[in-house]
Amino acid sequence: MDQHDLKDGNGHPLASKRLIDKVVVVTGGARGIGGATAKLMAENGAHVVIADILDELGINLANSINGRYVHCDVSVESDVEAAIQFAITWKGKIDILYNNAGIGDIGGSITTIDMKRVSKIVGVNVNGVVHGIKHAARAMIKAGTSGSIINSSSTAAIMGGLGSHAYTLTKEAILGVTRSSSCELGLYGIRVNCVLPHGVLSEMLVDAYRGFKKDATVEEVQQSVSETASLLKGRCGMVEDIAHAVLFLATEESGFITGHNLVIDGGYTTSSVKMSFIYRDKEPKSNKSS
Repeated sequence: MDQHDLKDGNGHPLASKRLIDKVVVVTGGARGIGGATAKLMAENGAHVVIADILDELGINLANSINGRYVHCDVSVESDVEAAIQFAITWKGKIDILYNNAGIGDIGGSITTIDMKRVSKIVGVNVNGVVHGIKHAARAMIKAGTSGSIINSSSTAAIMGGLGSHAYTLTKEAILGVTRSSSCELGLYGIRVNCVLPHGVLSEMLVDAYRGFKKDATVEEVQQSVSETASLLKGRCGMVEDIAHAVLFLATEESGFITGHNLVIDGGYTTSSVKMSFIYRDKEPKSNKSS
């Protein structure tokens, strides 16, 4: 059997070292989607810096993948700049940035929205991404090398009703800055793309469900998403699904892709199954003899 035919437990190809000696910074990389991505990139030969505020989790994961950890609050520009510089000091360069750090929101009516809470989520979700693009691009341009910057948005950016007002506006903003920065940075061979996860079984999703049902279990959340938030019956999005999408955008396999939003949603935002009965063959009428 060819190595490329081998699969892991989730049906993904086993690592084939697609990022040999690449230097990667993953914000929000201590757990969840970021953690799965940091691990996958390390398995593919990358030197990974995990930048997060969850110090214990981040240090443990970094040690397990022979990477490095740096404390980083992405809403603080100097923290992000320091994380990028940390990678350069460690390995002499930065090739890939995955702007993954983000926070959710408790929701509520637009008529009573708390602007202090809006400012907080904008500070992390939007400003954090801008800080990352700014300082990663500076380093890449100074080094005269190409690079890949991947931002985390959400299907809430392209379909109403999938997130709170504050969360939705931040994820829509990420789409905009991905496109605009890809226009400028393409001149230097730097690609900028984003991923739009949906219904992914992560700590953030489970916490969101528990905001409405305090005792919701992980299994209940998984079943709910599998039944209502995907065209793929019985299939819930997993953190590894997003990690593999990010890996693709980080490699030269996507070398002619920039300014793109890659949706990973099991088809949810593209189609509706409410009228799927129209795809069933009609039973032929029986010819009854008189």
